[in-house]
Amino acid sequence: MLAPTRELATQIDAETRALARHTKLKTVVIFGGVPKGRQIRRLRQQPEIVIGCPGRILDLMQEGSLDLGGVEGVVLDEADQMFDMGFLPGVRKILSAIPQERQNLLFSATMPPQLRKLADELLHEPHVVDLAGTAPAATISHGLVHVAEQRKRPLLLHMLEQTRNHRAIVFTRTKHRAKRLAGQLKKAGHRATDLQGNLSQSQRDRAMGGFRDRRFDILVATDIAARGIDVSGVSHVINFDVPNTPEQYTHRIGRTGRSEATGRAYTFVTESDLSWLKATERRIGQPIRREKVAGFPDNNRRKG
Repeated sequence: MLAPTRELATQIDAETRALARHTKLKTVVIFGGVPKGRQIRRLRQQPEIVIGCPGRILDLMQEGSLDLGGVEGVVLDEADQMFDMGFLPGVRKILSAIPQERQNLLFSATMPPQLRKLADELLHEPHVVDLAGTAPAATISHGLVHVAEQRKRPLLLHMLEQTRNHRAIVFTRTKHRAKRLAGQLKKAGHRATDLQGNLSQSQRDRAMGGFRDRRFDILVATDIAARGIDVSGVSHVINFDVPNTPEQYTHRIGRTGRSEATGRAYTFVTESDLSWLKATERRIGQPIRREKVAGFPDNNRRKG
């Protein structure tokens, strides 16, 4: 099973172990950012299921620690994210080392042309299940706030003051912005941390562990780093930057309103985001409610 991020690979491993706990099936999860030794020792136990990220799997293949000659099935999870992260060449190398006679499963939120090409090569007369375009869950109240770019941070600080003692995920477009924004929130007195691609594995583990056990109330994250996040009790999602695609909108705000709990989601929309807004409302099949934030000036739009 191939996944784009360490967090998602770890989550898949946990779910697989739970499903297989009454069997003799063994699993191993493989990803970079940690020493190879323990992973190699687990591989020597000949697990039936290998779950991991393409980069580390390729490393272990090339050094002879992982032989895929007996693989009977392949799962590509979040395939569009693997494409976005530049993993597809590595995925092709991995697939070329696996026997042609196998079962293939591909899961993806979107289907860009190059990924469609890979799917056509990989899948033979596939059964396609298309769940795209579904609206956000009914348990999520979601709206947008029109705001000028330079007013985003004051607006975020104001909103977070109104939601203290709640748990929130704030999404940014870049890892540098996530790190900077988390630092600014800390200086303002919030218990915030960032989750982005420049962190080491131990730093990522500390960030996620702290968010889960409430040492941090606010997680500032990028889309890629947040893949695989499964934390209960998230009351708010705030899109500080709009996502790249309409599909990511549903994925982002789906971090709240889980397990029949209710959640709130807000998206900061600037004038340059209006084409994204139209595409997203068309994709999810409903308008996103326009909101004014109590206590924040009505003139959220850029002055002049």
